[in-house]
Amino acid sequence: MAGVPGVRMSAQIEGLTCLLTHGPSGTTLTTVPPRDNGGTGQSFSPTDLVGAALASCALSTMALVAQREGLAWGDARAEVEKRMTPPPRRIGELVLVIDMPREARPEERARLEEIARTCPVARSLHPDVKVPMEFRYPALDPAR
Repeated sequence: MAGVPGVRMSAQIEGLTCLLTHGPSGTTLTTVPPRDNGGTGQSFSPTDLVGAALASCALSTMALVAQREGLAWGDARAEVEKRMTPPPRRIGELVLVIDMPREARPEERARLEEIARTCPVARSLHPDVKVPMEFRYPALDPAR
């Protein structure tokens, strides 16, 4: 797309270990194939990164929008389970469970959940990839 700046990244493979470098920051990480596909499973696999990216994107997007719109927000966490299909291998499902912050107000829950469901990574996944999301909220203090 014209006028939209890109982000350069690079990849270099040695054996089965791939070194990824984020161009703007120089930050690196490695991937290796999973054990069930002939690798060692000693780090993220490329498809694991897709699941991690979904969790990170959902949390980050909610935090950014909450900050911009003055919504109550605090610390949150997410877990994602990647489920592969039988051959030909591809990601079949990314099950995301988000533990929402105590500060999230009940009247803002639907808005925050919609933000997570429509984060850039979720919108970039192929429609055949199932992405069920569960949002867990801590019990509210009755004095609140």
